[in-house]
Amino acid sequence: MMCSTWPRAASTPAFTNPARESLSSGRNWALILLALFGATAPEGVVWYTSQFYVLFYLTTVLKIDYATVYGILIVALTLAAPFFVVFGALSDRVGRRNLMVTGFVLAALSYWPVFTWFSLFKDNVLALTVLVLYLALLVTLVYGPIAAFLVELFPARIRYTSMSIPYHVGNGVIGGGVPFIGGLITTATGVALSGLIYPISVAVLGTVVALFGLPARTHETKIWQEVGRS
Repeated sequence: MMCSTWPRAASTPAFTNPARESLSSGRNWALILLALFGATAPEGVVWYTSQFYVLFYLTTVLKIDYATVYGILIVALTLAAPFFVVFGALSDRVGRRNLMVTGFVLAALSYWPVFTWFSLFKDNVLALTVLVLYLALLVTLVYGPIAAFLVELFPARIRYTSMSIPYHVGNGVIGGGVPFIGGLITTATGVALSGLIYPISVAVLGTVVALFGLPARTHETKIWQEVGRS
């Protein structure tokens, strides 16, 4: 899906001010925005929907006991935690972008039915735990590869500045807005599931931007060559 003409950051000699080099280049800004909308924003909404919005939904919308919900989350997140390593390692072999896109697509397609099933199985703790575990696995699928992906996307001398913008805006603002924005939409419409429109839309946008704007094989990047090491 990706040709070799994707915008790369400028390869001029290192400046003493990496922020200036990072933020004064139009090509680098294009790459920052692609990383934001094609990787970190959809990753952020998957993270917050699957771990925080689900907490809001189960306790506030479905009125399930707090202790029960927190117990479900503890079990599901504990079982899912090793898969951060599993999917991170898998991305070393098959590539990072397409693995994350798989998570974005699964989230966009399955959020509505999963949250519908929460209502159907609200009195079945085992079923709720399985559903929350599935959502937690989506988090590991999109988050396991993200750090290495961002490292490989930007050159070393401006990496920290360049990747910080999409990472923190994508997670802290766009992803972090899921509980608040989802709650506002739900309150405004009076429809319990309408709050999912926001994370689903971001996940769909992220899929399109990633497939058509981001490289698929960053895992083949030899980052040590940038600093003269084999």
